[in-house]
Amino acid sequence: MTWTPHATVAVIVEDDQGRFLLVEELSHGQVVFNQPAGHVEEGESILDAAQRETLEETGWEVVPEHFLGVYTYKAPANGVTYYRFCFSAKALSRVTDELDDGIIAAHWLTPGEIRSQADKLRSPLVMQCIEDYRNGRRFPLDVIVEPQT
Repeated sequence: MTWTPHATVAVIVEDDQGRFLLVEELSHGQVVFNQPAGHVEEGESILDAAQRETLEETGWEVVPEHFLGVYTYKAPANGVTYYRFCFSAKALSRVTDELDDGIIAAHWLTPGEIRSQADKLRSPLVMQCIEDYRNGRRFPLDVIVEPQT
């Protein structure tokens, strides 16, 4: 068997009231909360994937501002190892109400509201990424080096 890790992106978006943009979605038959996140598609840059996934899952257009880090997670539900490239981004505007299949809604939630949903977070990385962001973890976007097209 060939080990195939999955490259994903996740985006932390905080508004001026200290609330974070999360998606309520269905995963393995359960309703869970997650950052806007998803797989990097073949031929797509990591930054483009972050913007695309946020738009598709929340309807919000964003601009990435910082890189938070690479987070590794092996999902107990399917045994898949995910490498999550996490970014912080600024919300520009909500441009659509049409969301991806499986997404129930997009919500702006305070850290306390997110913690109160701890049993419904898609993975422990949801809260870890928010806490890292709140603790000032930031790297410049140019730490991501991709071929120029």
